[in-house]
Amino acid sequence: MNLSTSHITDSKFKKVAKKIVSEMKRLEVPGVAIGIYHRGKEFTAGFGVTSVEHPLPVTPDTLFQAGSVSKTFTGTLLMMLAERGKVDLDAPVRKYITDFQLQDEEVAKKVTVRHLLTHMGGWVGDYFNDFGNGDDALDKMVKDIAKLPQIQPLGKIWSYNNTGFNVAARVIEVVTEKPYERAVQEMLLDPLGLNMTFFYPSDILFTHRFVVGHQKVKGKVRVARPWAVGRATNGVGGIVSTVKDLLKYGRFHMSNGKKNVISGKSLRAMRQPQVDAGPRGMMGITWFIREAGRLKVYAHPGATNGQQAFFFFIPEKDFVCAILTNSDDGGIITAEMFEVILETYFNVELKSPEPVEVPLAELKEVVGRYRIGIECFDIKVKGKYLIYHHIPLGGFPTPDTPPGPALPPMRFQFYEKDKLIGLDEPTKGALADIIRDEQGRVEYFRLWGRAHKKIK
Repeated sequence: MNLSTSHITDSKFKKVAKKIVSEMKRLEVPGVAIGIYHRGKEFTAGFGVTSVEHPLPVTPDTLFQAGSVSKTFTGTLLMMLAERGKVDLDAPVRKYITDFQLQDEEVAKKVTVRHLLTHMGGWVGDYFNDFGNGDDALDKMVKDIAKLPQIQPLGKIWSYNNTGFNVAARVIEVVTEKPYERAVQEMLLDPLGLNMTFFYPSDILFTHRFVVGHQKVKGKVRVARPWAVGRATNGVGGIVSTVKDLLKYGRFHMSNGKKNVISGKSLRAMRQPQVDAGPRGMMGITWFIREAGRLKVYAHPGATNGQQAFFFFIPEKDFVCAILTNSDDGGIITAEMFEVILETYFNVELKSPEPVEVPLAELKEVVGRYRIGIECFDIKVKGKYLIYHHIPLGGFPTPDTPPGPALPPMRFQFYEKDKLIGLDEPTKGALADIIRDEQGRVEYFRLWGRAHKKIK
């Protein structure tokens, strides 16, 4: 396995790098890049290869898909427009997209830009479609969203909502009178000098070294196809970048702003808690806010077709970290490395809640099938455990994409009333919760940020 060591001169960073290499071997993750900035010093490294089919060494300058880290770029642009008086976060979306439609007319009329940026819309959020590479792709996608069912009441239950960011990106297009990608380029990427950050379908990115995604199929590591998520999804998850550029982006978000871009006041406003995101902590304007011991961490994960990313920063410690991987199993590495990094750099040990046994009757309350959009699973009981059984439905990155491989069955256990912890990879240590209706019956099982509705 290749290890680019030219920048590894710090003992703490070496420890982190050693753990990454070990986990890559265990999990058969082809490639990882990591960057850490801490109090004026920057350390970056690349490990492994870009592709199992056409392998090139991963370096700190290798491009990865950052997935949903892109949402923070969309949120930053909208905060810039708000600061300039061109967008009101608490105004209805229809103030900007006058023909905006949803399946529920009352929701379409009342949903605000802030609802979009905090995942509080309540309709199906995991829906993806490809409307080509033209400038009208996003407009077509937003019109397509009108058919999605409303799952939770507007503004009541936090549930991760990708399609809300299709709409948010479209607001940017309407207000700036520019395609989303050009608005981001001119307003954010160019002023910040993010010269290795791109959106597909720009073919400039393919003139640099880039990775492809991977997933395991019948125990074998395979290239994940297609590579692109589609232009209409750029404001949701289309950023392609390097760890070096993301460190620069993180330092910007910890700064006091930049003249003619955005003020420090607006950047700090993005980090103010807006809603309770359940086991994931609090939600700011696109940022997840997590208490980690005595530290306050601002973060966003990312996932595309066979690529997983994690990006976080800690302003009080002048610290930024970006981890980019080219495997579905890379999410296991990013979760583990978050804990390793906090312990290595700040002596903060994240302790998982201790599972407790509950009566069989309480377990049986949760048994059933749950679904939201393209996410579906059964919950069954085995002994003292709840068992998660994944039901692949397909639908990513387009509605007609066939189902991929099912995740293995995974055990969950309660650790307190209506709160659960995963015991097996890839949900080991993941926190979930139960949301009940007014009669006290289980209505949603919230896992990976999605409030899946009980359908039988």
